[in-house]
Amino acid sequence: MSEDPGQYRMLRTRLGRRPGVVPALGMHPLHAASFTPADLARFLRLLPDAPWIGEIGLDFSPAGRPSRRAQLRIFEAILSDPRASALPLTIHSRGAERETIERLTQAGASRAILHWYTGPPGLLEEAVNAGLWFSVNPTMTASARAQRLLQEIPPDRVLLETDGPFTRHHGRPSRPSDLPALLPRLAALWSTDEDGARNQLNANQRVFIPPPTTP
Repeated sequence: MSEDPGQYRMLRTRLGRRPGVVPALGMHPLHAASFTPADLARFLRLLPDAPWIGEIGLDFSPAGRPSRRAQLRIFEAILSDPRASALPLTIHSRGAERETIERLTQAGASRAILHWYTGPPGLLEEAVNAGLWFSVNPTMTASARAQRLLQEIPPDRVLLETDGPFTRHHGRPSRPSDLPALLPRLAALWSTDEDGARNQLNANQRVFIPPPTTP
């Protein structure tokens, strides 16, 4: 994930081409107040080369509320471009879950992932009906509220994330090797064993990111 077009370009240059690593073009909502029309134009110019969009979305928590109008303008401009809504999207929705789901539904963005969803349980059905997905990290599953939400999310709409370096595991930033620790927790929620949870997650990933077809 990246938080602005400049960071995306830097990541793309530094990472180069690596198997299994895809930089995502982002405009984080908490930085909306500092984004200029030129920043948005730069984002849209980079779209044709971007394999993934994120992190974008809305944040109406106390930290994001002052920039609400700027966030809506940027989010709506991105979703109005059909090139963006056709790509995988990682979506921030803290405190703005209803507005976020409404706009994703209007844009027909069914390859959108609601990252670390913490909104009202009553909106989950709307999100599922709109074809949206949910990503889960180890820190999230340690929360009693998140566990209750996960019981309402269909297992075939769940993907994994680290949200590193913003989440920590054993005192250090989370990394992909920490994700297997989620298996017993998800298996318990889904009334299956760890193999069943692993198979479900693998199947979900194949649906969300279909493997390349052989000519």
